[in-house]
Parts: sequence; structure tokens; C-alpha cells
Amino acid sequence: MGYGIESIAACGLDTNRLGGLGINSHALWLSTFGIPFMLFLKRFCLAALPLVGCLPMVIFSGCAEQSTVKRFIFITNGDDPFWDACNAGLIEGAKQQALDSQGLRVVMEKNNGTAQGQIEKLRQFASQSDIAGVAISVIQAENEAIVEEMKKLRAKGVHVITVDSDVNRESFRNARSWYIGTDNILGGRLLGTAAKKILESRGITSGGYVQFAGFTDNDNARARMNGLQETIGEDFKEIDRMSDEMDLSKARDNVRAALVNHPDLTALVGIWAYNAPAIAEVVQDRGVRDRTTIVTFDAQAAALEHMAEGRIDAMVVQNPFEMGKQTVRLLLAMQTGDEKTIGEMYPDADKPDGDIYTTGLRLIVPDKTATAEELPLKVGDIDGDNIECMPLSQFREWLARYNLSSS
Repeated sequence: MGYGIESIAACGLDTNRLGGLGINSHALWLSTFGIPFMLFLKRFCLAALPLVGCLPMVIFSGCAEQSTVKRFIFITNGDDPFWDACNAGLIEGAKQQALDSQGLRVVMEKNNGTAQGQIEKLRQFASQSDIAGVAISVIQAENEAIVEEMKKLRAKGVHVITVDSDVNRESFRNARSWYIGTDNILGGRLLGTAAKKILESRGITSGGYVQFAGFTDNDNARARMNGLQETIGEDFKEIDRMSDEMDLSKARDNVRAALVNHPDLTALVGIWAYNAPAIAEVVQDRGVRDRTTIVTFDAQAAALEHMAEGRIDAMVVQNPFEMGKQTVRLLLAMQTGDEKTIGEMYPDADKPDGDIYTTGLRLIVPDKTATAEELPLKVGDIDGDNIECMPLSQFREWLARYNLSSS
């Protein structure tokens, strides 16, 4: 088979440049008569080497570069502003690690909020030869179909890690190599401790609460809810855990139902990012803010505004920006065999839970309660590394530093 105009154009060569080198359309036309055009170019190249260098290398080097670029894929659990901050971290990580110069790039793929969506994306990437690594925020920790697709990727030599939300570690730990993200049990304990202190500061020593999340069987949601239950105290009873399957309308309906069915609730707990504004909006609409303590996870822009207006009492904030940065760092280390970096990230890899890298937590409170004397919680009130307490205004300054609106 000859090498015609189409073959050259596919490599990005401007065919007009050939005319400038003395190659006209008749030379290209020869390929259709069985004269291998590559052989022709090679001979021409050798003759013209002192003047123009090796033309075939110029023609085809661009194709080689394009064909060898590999991708790291980040699959989210759904589409939420939380992931915009994580994507900013991916971009920053790619710059810091100079991915471009190593023939690599990182791409975020936002899932549609369903397990089937993640399954289909995993299958899609398993069929593509340019995938070097996959990071996934697992939407359902015990979904065997998701786990099976993760294992298939690993069997093909693709590096697989979990970020933000893990698989069930007791059953499916071998579906991934490492985890990056929040220590969600610790995050729940932090929020529970804050909730208890806020309630007690208001003279409330007992009562009921409801927790709201996208999926109650999701790894990070379950860990957060369990952690809060541990520290809020036995005098405060968990009435329900309500899931909304990442449906924003249902998230608001769940809050309405909880308030109607349990009018004596003392606290509402938002576990996923969008739950915070959903709770704040419904409580405001129903006029029950004066008797309802609201504590939440994550810092959507809308949630931050609600806190500024006095509608949220405390929020535990993760660091999705750092999750993104560390994802790039880890996948690159795995791809290049950089055991030193992996060892720095996971110094206790041979110990129980040594495959977990945590990215820190912040407790954010309204400015009016954020003086040193009035903070509902100090770092020393709970065990754990990488915990920081700060007022809302200070946190917003941090967001602005990285051009973020949420975290």
C-alpha cells in the first residue's frame, strides 16, 4: 500500500512545504502506482540532508508524540461544585509534576450520579489503549459491578486508586491500590463534637436529629454519619438517615418530611455538599431556624452564603483541591515506578489502613462566633492530624487565593 496525500496530512504536514523542497504532486501521484512513497522520501531525504535535515523524521515525529500521550482519568460520583475545586487541584498538580513534558495529561470525567454511570465509564476506559491510570470516587462502596470493572482495569495494567470515597475496605480492598481523601470517620466525629457543643451552648442537652446524604450506603457518607453518632452523645438520638440519590428536589423534600414527621427535632445534619443549602433553605421557608441547629459537610458557594446569613451553625470542610493535587502526584509515581514518592505518601503501607492518605479537615464557623473565646470547638478537643478551625471570612480568603468559590 502506498503513502498518499492523506497519510501525510494525517501527520500534520503542510503539503505545500513539499513543493518548496522540490517535491511536486507528480511525486505523490507515483504512490498510487505501487512505488512506496516512504522509500522515495527516504532517498530524497538522504540527498538533501545537508540542506533540510531528515524530512521523514519531521513528518512522522508529530504522529509519534500524539500516539504516545497517556491519560490519567478522574471519575467523580456526580456533578457538584465540590468537583470544580478538585479539578483545579488536578490542573495545579499537572503543572507541578510537569505532566506534559512526560507525555501525560489528566482529565476529569463527571459521572451522572448513578452507579451504572460509573460502570459504563470504567468499561469505556478499559477499551482505550491510552489510559495509564484511573482515580474514582466510588458512588456505592459495596457495588460489586463497579468493583469488578475496577479489577478488570488493574488486570490490564492500568493503575487504579480511589479518591474521596472508597470501596468497602473489608470486602473489596484489592480493587484499588491506594486511597486519597478525607478521614471520614474523623470528619464525622469532628462535626458531632461541634454539634454537641453548639447545642449545649444553647441550653439543649437532649433531643433528636436526622442525617441527610445522597446515598446512605456510600463509604464516605456512612463513615461520616457513624462518626457523628459516636461523638454527639447518647442523649441525642438519631431519628433517621435519609438518602436522596443525588436528586436536589428530593434532598429538599427529605428535609420537609423530617420536619413534618418529627416536629421536635433539635438538629439537622447535611452529609453531602448540596445537603447544606437544601437544609438551610427549607428551614428558612418553614420558619423554624430558632429551634433548629444545622451542621453540615463541605462548602458549596451557596452554603457559605447561608452561613454568612446565619442559617448554618458549623461546617466541616474537606480539601478537594489537595485531593486533586495528590491524585496527580500518586498516579505519576505509580506510572514511573517512583517508590520514593509512594513511600512518602504511605509510610505505613505495611500496617493496617496504611494504604490511606488523608488530606485534612477544617471546621468553619460564622464570624460572629469565631473569636478565640467563643469558638465552639478547639483543635485540642478532638484527636487527629490535619484539623484546623477557622472563621468563615478567613476560609473565604483561602478560597480566593486559589480562585475557588467552593471546597
